[in-house]
Amino acid sequence: MDRLHELKKPAEIISKMMEKDAFSNWLGLKVLSIEKGSCSISCRIKDIMLNGFSIAHGGIAYSIADTTLAFAANSYGYQSFSIETSISHLHKVQPNDILKASSSEIHRGKKTGVYQVNITNQNDMLIAVFKGTVYISKIPW
Repeated sequence: MDRLHELKKPAEIISKMMEKDAFSNWLGLKVLSIEKGSCSISCRIKDIMLNGFSIAHGGIAYSIADTTLAFAANSYGYQSFSIETSISHLHKVQPNDILKASSSEIHRGKKTGVYQVNITNQNDMLIAVFKGTVYISKIPW
């Protein structure tokens, strides 16, 4: 690959993704670490994120995990898109909890990648497990 088409570094890619990601910015996500194939993000639960039971809406944990997946998968320099995801909610999330989502790459092939994201709270309690499969395009960042 010539200099003109040199792939961006993981931190550059994540910065570019966050620039246009109004939803992740609304969530108040903070990137704790980013490397090729892995990412850690944190987020404080605000009252506006609560459901009718006064606990965090399940979509909040899902969204944090989905962003963590996206950052980890895109960190290699090629645009990647989720094609299948699932989440298991293990414990309720309370107002003011601080969630940490950490991804691990299970498999990365030529066209697809599989990732697991564990979400813990400020007490290191595992509150959700997310799994996602991505399609890896040939489109560089």
